[in-house]
Amino acid sequence: MNFIIKNITPEPIAEYLKHNHYKSDIWQQNFELLPNKKYLISAQSGKGKSTFAHLLYGLRNDYTGEIFLVNENNPQKNLKNLSLEEWGMLRQKKISMVFQDLRLFLELTALENIILKNELTNVFSLEEIKELAKKLNILHILDHKTATLSYGERQRVAILRALAQPFSYLLLDEPFSHLDNQNIDIAKNMILYYLQKNNATLLMTSLGGNYDIVFDKVFNL
Repeated sequence: MNFIIKNITPEPIAEYLKHNHYKSDIWQQNFELLPNKKYLISAQSGKGKSTFAHLLYGLRNDYTGEIFLVNENNPQKNLKNLSLEEWGMLRQKKISMVFQDLRLFLELTALENIILKNELTNVFSLEEIKELAKKLNILHILDHKTATLSYGERQRVAILRALAQPFSYLLLDEPFSHLDNQNIDIAKNMILYYLQKNNATLLMTSLGGNYDIVFDKVFNL
């Protein structure tokens, strides 16, 4: 599974790009995101890192240009032409994401947030979820309402939730921004393990750091 990107420009920043002659490795460029690779999008805030991730996840279509999905033996499809059913299948079995704003259900417990995703896919048993939570140092807060957790705790819940499904693409939007170095290493190694297990592609955004991950390509926005 891979994406083919052809000369895309998000409508909200089209005028900025036009008048500021801003050089981007993504906007208004032609390239592919290939299977089983690791990509980093590095940029300051406000340059469109989250926007690009949201385009690939199908949350936005306010752009010019084209993005095509090539899925195994199926013919390539323009993302704007995918049905709700096709997007539902992709998000359940092919593309997983950790959002910058996490998008957890604050009224539910940490465990309930993870189980909601896992019940759709049955990737982990309850004991496996607890074991992974223990490794992430969040076992003790699984029964706490998510609204009561620190942002760093919520980030680790969101990471574990994203891993609780099959995926060919893992989209991580500034996933470590509120973690200390020790917890970054733990979460990073867990992510890399499941990337390899799924033979999946990683696309991660960052304000500049690469967290000692060897990326196949770095895109500068």
